[in-house]
Amino acid sequence: MILEEGKNWYHGSYAIVEKPDLALCMPGKDFGLGFYVTTEAKQAERFIKSSIGKAKKNGYLVGDASNGYLNIYTMTDFKDLEVYEFATADREWLHCVAAHRRSQLFKDEIKKWEKYDIIAGKIADDTTNQVITAYMEGLYGEVGSERADEIAIGLLLPDKLTNQICIRTEKAMNKLSFIDYKEQIINERR
Repeated sequence: MILEEGKNWYHGSYAIVEKPDLALCMPGKDFGLGFYVTTEAKQAERFIKSSIGKAKKNGYLVGDASNGYLNIYTMTDFKDLEVYEFATADREWLHCVAAHRRSQLFKDEIKKWEKYDIIAGKIADDTTNQVITAYMEGLYGEVGSERADEIAIGLLLPDKLTNQICIRTEKAMNKLSFIDYKEQIINERR
């Protein structure tokens, strides 16, 4: 179970993020627009380097910025929130991820998830991105077919994937408590 009250959640970033702002979040992510955290500190630490790279590319950081931050949060009250947690990376999870990454796929799927304040489940990260992309391009067969779904899920090795939590609404964001941060030095190869 990913969503447990009082458990630490982590977010790797180029900045200290005491008060996340949904307006700054990017669309096209696995569970839709939202602020993403994980229960795995090491996973969040791996995202710091890409966060620094994106911030430099977008002009938020200049020069040799190589410090990042592991932001730590908790949520102690899920009352009055609509939450959904995928038990594993299964067919439903795959369709949710594909629909949010590419809105023309599974159009009804997006509507299905709109009511949720928080969605949690396995992460489709850099190690699985090629499989998800190939699936969405139809390389395993017709997208959404049983055969294509089975091939993609088999290649994803769902038991080895870590987790992600998408906080999708202000209602849920208001229940997120910032605890602390840890500065991280990122060694970049030149």
